[in-house]
Amino acid sequence: MAAHAGDKSNFTFRFLPQRTFQSLSSSDTVQRLRKWSMQGRLCAQAFGFDENFQAYCKDDFFMAFFRDPNVISDLKLLSDSSGRWINLGAEVKKVEAISIPCTQISMSFFDRLYSEEIVRENGHIVKCLDNFCDPFLISDELRKVLLIDDSEKYEVFSPLDRQEFLFCIFKHLCLGGLLCQYEDILDPYLETTKTIYKDLVSVIKEPQTKNICVTSVVFKVTAYDENGMCYPSTKSHEQSFAYMVVDPLKRHVNVLYHCFGVGELSF
Repeated sequence: MAAHAGDKSNFTFRFLPQRTFQSLSSSDTVQRLRKWSMQGRLCAQAFGFDENFQAYCKDDFFMAFFRDPNVISDLKLLSDSSGRWINLGAEVKKVEAISIPCTQISMSFFDRLYSEEIVRENGHIVKCLDNFCDPFLISDELRKVLLIDDSEKYEVFSPLDRQEFLFCIFKHLCLGGLLCQYEDILDPYLETTKTIYKDLVSVIKEPQTKNICVTSVVFKVTAYDENGMCYPSTKSHEQSFAYMVVDPLKRHVNVLYHCFGVGELSF
């Protein structure tokens, strides 16, 4: 159910500029994002809030988020017209927040890529004949598994697996931006996925079982103004996204944002 502008909420928010995301600023990540045409178009921000969060209140929560003066003045997005970073500015009329499962705590989730021979033992991604799944060029078995639902090994990841936040990050990095240069080996994708995921998601160790469990709650969010979709972009694209990672214990919201296009080039 979408939230509309008339809905009432007591949530207030504050921008947390001191919360930095090292996963996106490390030299290795910057170099990779530039190669994948995502550098300068992918960002993370943090906001704090002052009330208890319950997942069933997500619609009210995110409507309050987008209508809060601190969010309006500090939430970043890329202008479709100028390509420059701007603040939200627009008066949001409606918000859609889709719950994204976030249960994974190990990168062994991706071991099946090796066992199913999508990736060789030495880490090299198996190549295939070039194909297109508009607008993406498919030249290897990894992208076939990610994009072509009638491919031989698509079911290596179940529908529930594909909804997992860890998988979503991985897929977005693999597909990249408009001028993405694909990797020949898997490790850069896995390493970058892991560092971003750990930077965004909170976990705790349960005292009795000693098991690690995720405490963050994740949503994929779209906002609309009087003219239609305004966030994360005015144009719908699989690679334009905004994930809101809510930590109910710390009362923080981490925002992972990307707008599809041509990333910063290296000279």
